[in-house]
This record gives sequence, C-alpha cells and structure tokens, in this order.
Amino acid sequence: QRNILFSFNRNQKIREHRKHTFERRVRELDMFKNTFQSGFLSILYSIGSKPLQIWDKKVRNGHIKRVTDNDIHSYVLEIEGANVSTTYITCPADPKKTLGIKLPFLVMIIKNLKKYFTFEVQVLDDKNVRRRFRASNYQSTTRVKPFICTMPMRLDDGWNQIQFNLSDFTRRAYGTNYSETLRVQIHANCCIRRVYFSDRLYAEDELPAEFKLYLPVQNPKSKQQ
Repeated sequence: QRNILFSFNRNQKIREHRKHTFERRVRELDMFKNTFQSGFLSILYSIGSKPLQIWDKKVRNGHIKRVTDNDIHSYVLEIEGANVSTTYITCPADPKKTLGIKLPFLVMIIKNLKKYFTFEVQVLDDKNVRRRFRASNYQSTTRVKPFICTMPMRLDDGWNQIQFNLSDFTRRAYGTNYSETLRVQIHANCCIRRVYFSDRLYAEDELPAEFKLYLPVQNPKSKQQ
C-alpha cells in the first residue's frame, strides 16, 4: 500500500513538474505576456537604433531599408518589392514565439507609395482559436473564412494613420471575443514610421510627442506658385 501511494505521489509530482515546466515555456514564448500593458505598447519605431530588433524580414526582388522621407524629413522604414507576398517583415522574429499583447487597438503610421500593399494580424479569441485578419489596398470586398478574414483598405495620399480595432473585428467576423495578438506581418509596399498597440483610441492632443507624426506646414503662397 505504501509503495503504491509513494508511486502515485511521485507520478503526481512528475505531472505537476511537467505542467509547471510547460506553463513556464508558454510564458517564455509570449514576448509581452508579463509586461504591464496599459496605454501604449510600441513594437516598431523607425528612428530607434534597431527598429527591426524583434522583427524578421524576408526580401525577394525588393528591399527593406531605412531612408529619409521627404515629407517629414526623418528616418522611415521603406518596404518595397515586385511581389507583396515575398517581401515583408514579421513580428516576433522567432516563429515559435507570439506577442501576447492584449491591448485591442493596433495603430500603424504608414506612407502610401501608390503601389500594392497588404498587412496581416493574427489574434487569439476566447474560444482559443487563432484568427487572421488581412487588409489590402487591392481588394474590393470583405471575405470571412473560418480562420482568415480578408478586407479592403483605402489609403489617402501621403502619410496615413491606420487604426485597427481588433476587438470589434473579431466580434463582427466570428462572434467571439478578442483575447490577444499573436503576430503582425507587414508586406510591401509602404513606408513605416511607427507600429504600436493601445488600450483605446487617443485624440491627437492626447498622444505622447514621440507617437505623433509631425508634417511640415506648407506655405499657401508657395503652394499656389
């Protein structure tokens, strides 16, 4: 009886150890899981010393490089390629890891290069199902499939602030609740100033200075000439 009990206790300890080890590994795979998430959480800033530090990049017949933008006179990340599907950046860089970001708004400050452009966000919902949202400026209709929702995106000339309500899209497309963002992938063709998550949408005067895009004021007289 004692031996059986000992064996049971030992097996239970082994199972608990494996469970704790697995849970620890899962936590380690979520990049921002243990980060206090409130307000703003930036994952790319073109002016930073290493803007792609947590990103992986793939380039075929194109380039991904930092350039000085003529409109804002500052560094931006330029992604250009002959085919949008073969030139892109993805975060996290490690395919085994996920972001683990629970903030529901994705905001991207992007310049329209007047070429094909697409980006994709992978989220986890409260049913523990991974869903992907893909927005493209060359698509005209929204299509909802079990694991991917594709939708059109219209960009203005020049610089744009894309605000993506992940909670709302998850609910409208799948009738489930948004839990967290797992991965972000940005394809050619665009210039990027910043990519960040926020707990809500902020008015321009509420944003921290480094999250604003300062466009130079044009002189009306010189514009008419």
